[in-house]
Amino acid sequence: MAVTDVAIEKIKQMIVSGELSPGDRLPREADLAERLGLSRSSLREAVRALSLIHVLDVRQGDGTYVTSLSPNLLLDAMAFVVDFHRDDTVLHFLEVRRIIEPAAAAMAAVQMTDDAIQKLEQIMAPLGPDTGVEELVTSDLEFHRLIAEGSGNPVLCSLVESLSGPTHRARVWRGLTQEAAVARTLAEHRAIVEAIRARQPDVARSWATVHVAGVEQWLREALTA
Repeated sequence: MAVTDVAIEKIKQMIVSGELSPGDRLPREADLAERLGLSRSSLREAVRALSLIHVLDVRQGDGTYVTSLSPNLLLDAMAFVVDFHRDDTVLHFLEVRRIIEPAAAAMAAVQMTDDAIQKLEQIMAPLGPDTGVEELVTSDLEFHRLIAEGSGNPVLCSLVESLSGPTHRARVWRGLTQEAAVARTLAEHRAIVEAIRARQPDVARSWATVHVAGVEQWLREALTA
């Protein structure tokens, strides 16, 4: 392993073992380097790398702290990596969405509050057959985010948000080229909301699967045409 990787691993073990907890301040650089048997330069590189993925927070003039380590904070790094996807990987993202979003919808049917369900309905209220594709896709992103949030699982919510962006262009493309795509999307959204409001997790899961699979199937056919 490279020296910096060794330094990263040693700091990671301090956190995993509980020696350092969220919000704790790291020992002074010189003391920590001596204790871990590292050069100060390799320790500095490790701290810089861990701060980039939001494990550590370097505060100028105050010191270095362990972050809250909350899922949404740590998964920001994954969202950054996801942004580098290529068009030919969009199907892979849709496949993953087809796995996790139905689970989110099923959990939301059990966990989501009535107020949150009302927000879903408010998002859909102004949308109709004449809605533009960009407006629909923007609404779609928020629709799925709220459902994931309603699942009550912050990790799942962060994953859904991270995976939604890469499929944005595919959804716009589908809306522009596939007949009745807007009407179909709205109908599927309404079916998902109705299942969640009725507290029917299996039905919500099924409609969410149909919804995401429809985009996936269309894209497969479009790429092979």
